[in-house]
Amino acid sequence: MDAEDVQTLTLEAFADTIVPGERRSSQDRAIAGAATGPGAVQAGALDLLRTPATGVTAGLGPMTDALNAHATAYAAELGLELDGDVPAFVGLTYEHRSALVARLVAPGHPEKDGWILLTMFSYMAYDSAPHLHTADAMAADHPGLLALGFGKPDEDGLWRFRDFSYGRALARPHPDTTPSGSPA
Repeated sequence: MDAEDVQTLTLEAFADTIVPGERRSSQDRAIAGAATGPGAVQAGALDLLRTPATGVTAGLGPMTDALNAHATAYAAELGLELDGDVPAFVGLTYEHRSALVARLVAPGHPEKDGWILLTMFSYMAYDSAPHLHTADAMAADHPGLLALGFGKPDEDGLWRFRDFSYGRALARPHPDTTPSGSPA
């Protein structure tokens, strides 16, 4: 397995630990299958992590190596046998992945900031799709935005919200507001 495959599988397993989803196939090892429906991986976590604007792309290789080293030590500590056909973190069950991530993001862990960044980006891929234009994400039925109830735009491509989120108007529009909703 080459370094890119190791990185992809490991980062997918990490993202799946943060927002779990169902396996893409019965042979899927990165996604543990701890939840039904799509999770962070299907929402594009790897695309987001590999977007230069995140500022983490240069560190993904070292983070992958460190995560697999932590997984190897964790498995040894608990007497777990790892499958040598996949990276160490991928070889852990979802429960063990979660326990290890909890250790890595715990207060006082010397690498906590890096693991929290990976955690945040994994979650962001699901809940806000920042690596995609919103219209494109909705056209592609982005799983996280749909799960959160994000509405599709009207036929003209504009988003309008006829129902108030609190079930009632919270304020009256300013009297000088134009018909398009712009301030006068």
